[in-house]
Amino acid sequence: MQLHYGKANVLDKRADNNTENHWSLDQIEKATIDQVLSYLNTSVDGLSIAEVNSRLDTYGSNTIEEKQISLLQRLLSYFWGPIPWMIEIAAILSAVVQHWPDFIIIVILLLFNAAIGFWQEFQASNAVAALKSQLALKARVRRDQKWSEADAAELVPGDIIRIRLGDIIPADCKLLDGDYLSIDQSALTGESLPVSKKQNDIAYSGSIAKQGEMIALVVETGASTFFGRTAKLVSSAKSISHFQKAVLQIGDYLIYLSIGLVLILITTQLIRGEDFIELIQFALILTVAAIPVAMPAVLAVTMALGAVALSKKKAIVSRLDAIEEMAGMDILCSDKTGTLTQNKLTLGEPSPVENISSDELIYIAALASKAEDQDAIDLAILDALSEPSILEHDKQTHFTPFDPISKRTEAEITTTTSTFHVTKGAPQVVLNLCEISEDLHQNITSQVDQLASQGYRTLGVAKTSDAQKNWEFLGLLPLFDPPREDSSETIQDANKYGIDVRMVTGDNLAIAKEISQKLGLGTHIHVADEYFDDLKNESKIPDQIAENVEHAEGFAQVFPEHKFEIVKSLQLREHIVGMTGDGVNDAPALKQADIGIAVSGATDAARAAAALVLTAPGLSVIITAIEEARKIFERMNSYAIYRITETIRIMFFVVLAMLVYNQYPITAVMIILLALFNDLPIMTIAYDNTILNKEPVKWDMKRVLTVSTVLGLIGVFETFLLLAAFEKYSNLTIDQIQSLIFLKLAVAGHLTLFVARTPVSFLKRPFPAPIMLWAAIITKALATLLVGFGFGLIAAVPWYAIGIVWAYCIVWIFIEDYAKLKVYKHLAHQAPHHQTLLKHTGQALSHYSHHLHHKS
Repeated sequence: MQLHYGKANVLDKRADNNTENHWSLDQIEKATIDQVLSYLNTSVDGLSIAEVNSRLDTYGSNTIEEKQISLLQRLLSYFWGPIPWMIEIAAILSAVVQHWPDFIIIVILLLFNAAIGFWQEFQASNAVAALKSQLALKARVRRDQKWSEADAAELVPGDIIRIRLGDIIPADCKLLDGDYLSIDQSALTGESLPVSKKQNDIAYSGSIAKQGEMIALVVETGASTFFGRTAKLVSSAKSISHFQKAVLQIGDYLIYLSIGLVLILITTQLIRGEDFIELIQFALILTVAAIPVAMPAVLAVTMALGAVALSKKKAIVSRLDAIEEMAGMDILCSDKTGTLTQNKLTLGEPSPVENISSDELIYIAALASKAEDQDAIDLAILDALSEPSILEHDKQTHFTPFDPISKRTEAEITTTTSTFHVTKGAPQVVLNLCEISEDLHQNITSQVDQLASQGYRTLGVAKTSDAQKNWEFLGLLPLFDPPREDSSETIQDANKYGIDVRMVTGDNLAIAKEISQKLGLGTHIHVADEYFDDLKNESKIPDQIAENVEHAEGFAQVFPEHKFEIVKSLQLREHIVGMTGDGVNDAPALKQADIGIAVSGATDAARAAAALVLTAPGLSVIITAIEEARKIFERMNSYAIYRITETIRIMFFVVLAMLVYNQYPITAVMIILLALFNDLPIMTIAYDNTILNKEPVKWDMKRVLTVSTVLGLIGVFETFLLLAAFEKYSNLTIDQIQSLIFLKLAVAGHLTLFVARTPVSFLKRPFPAPIMLWAAIITKALATLLVGFGFGLIAAVPWYAIGIVWAYCIVWIFIEDYAKLKVYKHLAHQAPHHQTLLKHTGQALSHYSHHLHHKS
């Protein structure tokens, strides 16, 4: 088809949708191509860069703007809610009874909590925004008469773009040139089956190209698109991961526990005649200090900062909750091409049929290729041409790209004297197009098998002598994709981390076994159809097939729908499954997998469906991502243990002390100061160094509750013991004893954090991150100075008493650590697969026993 330049004397006024000049999508679809080109004042050679910039100013970016909440509104939201209300009521009560120092400290706590929450959310949202920008869609666009890649957000009406298999269509377009497009627009229209589009049709923004390739003209962008007008701009619901649910359940449990203990305290003290306002104020402050106010912020920041760290290692998570699943993944189904191999195809010795030369075979295959598509196979063939300029003699008038269903490319070629078709693709597919003798068919099949056993994939090449499509088979082209140099070592690393790597490839069984053997993977590989061919009418995978899939060490001759069945089968066997993919038809399997991984160079559709998007080739990127995910998981796990421990320690101790001694063991101001001193170091847990588990990690509520309960009750006992000792044996006043108990809770709190943060001895690696260590040191120094000098806020105490508290806390941290190791060892004996944990705790306990024996 010959397209003409569009001309227009009147500038497009589409920016104002109410003007008479604006055409609807229906009008654009009914209009001829030349009319639409004229309407948009553009041509088939596209716009100039200068015109694009001008139109960006007129129409804006090709995005749908989300409703933004102002910074002031976000900040004010931290003063509204159950926790802020408690603090505000406590401040009002302090003002009523004219306890102005208490009032000032409580207001500082309120402002501090708001500032910390706001800053943490700001950090997390910035991190997520940075990740989204890295996942932004790209488009192939023609500008200044050259094809290039640009951000889809920068497209403007009048741009000329190329749409290929797997692309998410970036804007509403009118299709100009090409055979056809099969488009999945179910997300927009609800149509369950792909819709065929041809020249002159409209393709909607947000739909997915399932087959074909066409040139298109951008006619609407951003909020003016079909998708933009129909979308309700509602933020998509964010699913909460299993880990977050568990931690939030812990939060609810701690809230109920705190409120229950506070009610016991209030009831008892009212019966004893305690002042009501002062008691309510104290109870409110105690509840605020005990409830894990910072839990959502810590979780969000830990996940977000972890995701940023992953992105720096060439792995971008599209959902933050995917980090948890990645940490627990135990089977990784990996593509061969580009992941286990280099995806640098080299052409082997051609195998033409009789009367066809090797150069002629390569030439015909090159005619069935398209350099602009940057396909690895096409580029390998084009590079093998002895004279690339020879292609200029013949014109490629139509090109049908490869897709996983047809498994071949096809082109229509026009010369000065004739028109014919050429094709290249899977040998069996190409052979089935041709009428050849049985002997030749067997001979070619034998060659394919022989080359496959040596690790070569083969392409069949054929052409027609005329336009009638009577195909003539010309020969085979062997291609070799060598294994990546790091693949074998990376697979060994994966096995060390408890991850079973299985090759899932569309290649011939012999090729799969050859490459698998070279990489040190299992060779118990099956053709996918052996298991799944009879399942087409089944709604559920039989248990026997799921078990067989579990025992297989890989699959060959895999179609995209097989990947979906493989994932489901393994999940039925209770595995957490990772699946790699790159094509549009891989999207269902990537969505079904616990961790769908879009490999480097994946289509837009695969990237959109995946939980993890790789920006560098190879399996090592995935292993690096898993290592980082397990560290992030461990930080969150440590935080949960510490937070439960602190709530038990503070709540049970305060209530117990008041019931026994009928006096406040610490004041409301001290509780506020304690919350301030504790919050800063705990916020740094997102940056902490952690152990790297050698096995997949899963949320273990029993372990968390057991460890935290033991540490919490030890904390209650040791603090009550110190209080009883000061009450009985010291000459200190009640106010001074309260100051010392405050110091004890402050110092022991961070020492307990160092104990809780790792299942091994706190004296062993990994040591706390410098930012955590210095945050603890500075806050402890401030608490010590406050107790030593008072500063009008609390009663000052002698320095010898401060030294006693510090020494007491240091002694007890070793006892807590020893108890923690005993608990972990007991739990490890109950769970034999925790051998690494058992080893570490056993060594640490031996060290302690030896040390204590030496001291005695």
